[in-house]
Amino acid sequence: MSKVPMTVVGADRLRQELEILKFDRRPKIAQAIGEARELGDLKENAEYHAAREEQGLCEARVRDIEGKLSHAQIIDVTEMPNTGRVIFGTTVTILNIDTDEEVTYRIVGEDEANVKENLLSVSSPIARGLVGKSVDDEISISTPGGTSDFEITKVEYI
Repeated sequence: MSKVPMTVVGADRLRQELEILKFDRRPKIAQAIGEARELGDLKENAEYHAAREEQGLCEARVRDIEGKLSHAQIIDVTEMPNTGRVIFGTTVTILNIDTDEEVTYRIVGEDEANVKENLLSVSSPIARGLVGKSVDDEISISTPGGTSDFEITKVEYI
């Protein structure tokens, strides 16, 4: 499997979640299974089945996170010189030429993307249109809502 780009912040979040799952949630689930077993007949024991289902979900998430981290190429843009070009991990401020609306996005990996926090997936239409461009470049980006024209006003390596 090929490497998947990920920011330092994204990798840290996944590591924190993995630690919580392994060292907090797993023991609690094991305890719940033990307590449910003490209640008797496992065939009709709803608490036991619920705890086992939760255990399955927890273990699946642990495997998912471990897989993502093992294939991650962690990119730290703060270690790179700011050339003014948009690359993975940069924070980009763009101006919508039609509406004069200015928006700041950070280009991140697919698992880190969150539009509400202005974190754009590197594979999104806007990010694909921005990558490789520089400050003061004007670009047209096709989005599901139609084509929009933007000017890149600021590129930060933070």
